[in-house]
Amino acid sequence: MHCPLCQSQSQPFSETHQRIYYRCTVCDGIFLDPSFLLSEEKEKERYQLHQNDVNDEGYQNFVSPLVDAVLNNFEADDLGLDFGSGTNSVITSLLKKKGYNIETYDPFFDPNTNALEHIYDYIVSCEVIEHFYQPSKEFALLYSLLKPGGILFCKTNLYSSSINFESWWYKNDATHVFFYSEKTAQWINEHFDYQKLKILKTYFYLKK
Repeated sequence: MHCPLCQSQSQPFSETHQRIYYRCTVCDGIFLDPSFLLSEEKEKERYQLHQNDVNDEGYQNFVSPLVDAVLNNFEADDLGLDFGSGTNSVITSLLKKKGYNIETYDPFFDPNTNALEHIYDYIVSCEVIEHFYQPSKEFALLYSLLKPGGILFCKTNLYSSSINFESWWYKNDATHVFFYSEKTAQWINEHFDYQKLKILKTYFYLKK
């Protein structure tokens, strides 16, 4: 089985909840066997169950590390992109209330292809990259959408050896199909020739 991120050889890693996972021998990514991937229709149905209420204080707190990162690193007139913005993006709502200039794109709920024709000072991708069926293609796209010196912010739960994968709640969402470790983030940093990788508690970022 070849890794959908780096195309390297992978090995069987886990069979749990009647699903099979592989782990890449090079980039350390863990991915679901393609035979278990949901159809586009079933995937969209699952996303429609998400409750992203822009007025929900709990969700505002959940995304606040990314919002604060943008506020601390960029000005209101810098151009941003919320990639995988979903049905109702809390991040975009909070940044726009601060006067920030940010576009949205989501392949299911906001297929705004015009947004993919610009380059951005920053991109936020909150709880999105674990859904990538083709992470190699998606990360190449994200890199191409960033200006030199731009930053890609990615919020996802990183896997580590201290986690028991079989009991890890994060893998139980049927649309979570690719899992990253710190080594995987480092591979992305090096492969796409980013200038800097910073891994924080709830997200990591890559500077072009």
